[in-house]
Amino acid sequence: MTRIAPSEYARRRQALMQQMEPGSIALLPAAPVQIRNRDVEQAYRQDSDFQYLTGFPEPEAVLALIPGRAEGEYVLFCRERNPERELWEGLRAGQEGALRNYGADQAFAIGAIDEVLPGLIAGLSRVYYAMGVSPEFDRELIGWINDVRSKARHGATVPTEFVALDHRLHEMRLIKSAGEVAVMRAAAEISARAHVRAMQASRAGLYEYHLEAELDYEFRKGGAKLPAYGSIVAAGRNACILHYRENDDVLKDGDLVLIDAACEIDCYASDITRTFPVSGTFSAEQKAIYELVLRAQEAAFDEIAPGKHWNQAHEATLRVITAGLVELGLLAGEVDELIEGEAYKPFYMHRAGHWLGMDVHDVGDYKIGGTWRELAPGMCMTVEPGIYIAPDNHAVEARWRGIGVRIEDDVVVTETGCEILTGGVPKTVAEIEALMAAARSQAV
Repeated sequence: MTRIAPSEYARRRQALMQQMEPGSIALLPAAPVQIRNRDVEQAYRQDSDFQYLTGFPEPEAVLALIPGRAEGEYVLFCRERNPERELWEGLRAGQEGALRNYGADQAFAIGAIDEVLPGLIAGLSRVYYAMGVSPEFDRELIGWINDVRSKARHGATVPTEFVALDHRLHEMRLIKSAGEVAVMRAAAEISARAHVRAMQASRAGLYEYHLEAELDYEFRKGGAKLPAYGSIVAAGRNACILHYRENDDVLKDGDLVLIDAACEIDCYASDITRTFPVSGTFSAEQKAIYELVLRAQEAAFDEIAPGKHWNQAHEATLRVITAGLVELGLLAGEVDELIEGEAYKPFYMHRAGHWLGMDVHDVGDYKIGGTWRELAPGMCMTVEPGIYIAPDNHAVEARWRGIGVRIEDDVVVTETGCEILTGGVPKTVAEIEALMAAARSQAV
């Protein structure tokens, strides 16, 4: 299984500490356990920022980075080993494991944080912290600061400045290393196999959740513990609901099915959407809309390269889709005027993509000083144009209504353009129809 190497976590911590002022500390808590209902917990997933710096997968942990500290710059507070709890809940790293397996210079029991952390803070002038992200930890931090303040008359120095940690971390996370891209590529390959499996399984009379089960099977078979987000399996008119989640409708002959689903590996996401005919053959109207969306996506790929700005890919999709809708008779007028007046919005109401990484909608500014950010090697993003013709859109002929198409791939910016990470899923009409025809012939 492709994973981030321990040496990369160490490099990230050092890179962050190099940005910190002397006499400072950075603090970051792990994600809390989330309750599903009563005493049942949700599957645990680490906070992305905490994961980025530690790789430590457990809750009830706090990271402290203290540049220049003689006793060790990387301090980790975590749960102690507890044989009784581990019998019920699984093994814990403990303090020894934090040192041995996760690179901590010092490790303390999380239960000792109220006694130990004020001593680490005392004498420092700045605290780097993402205030407001975790109200509970905000209160704890203020308590520790007040503890140090109470000792000021005995000579303790109290930090006088809080500095936002999240913006610095998120700028670091925006540019992916070769190791990160390798993990994202692995997630994309598993997700691609899942989409192929769903296409092969599709037939009229099944339910959307049957295809979701095929996806989940392939995710887990490939080693992914979790989907990267809630899977969307939307057949027929449901494809016109952008974040459709019910996944319980029947698949009908003559309908399209839109699947937006992918897995994550080592907390790195993939994000793929494909749209295909339930029974394997596009109608003339479905094919026309599908190929228009595909042309828009291909135009966007051409606008992703170093030095081009973030919005150029989206602008390319707007022009292709608007011109295509005019050609099909779904819009009327001059293309430039239609774009300026946002006449496309009843059909194409979202942007062409987003940053991708440890979060599906990953961190990083899209604009710098009010100007669209220039792309640089290592940035990862989705490219996902779509056209959705609402079932009740009486401004168009009935034959078009209820068609929803989105095509989404993941790309990484390279030195010369972009690499498509999710190329393992058929995408042209001919490829999709051939794949599904082969699956049907094997099933007979």
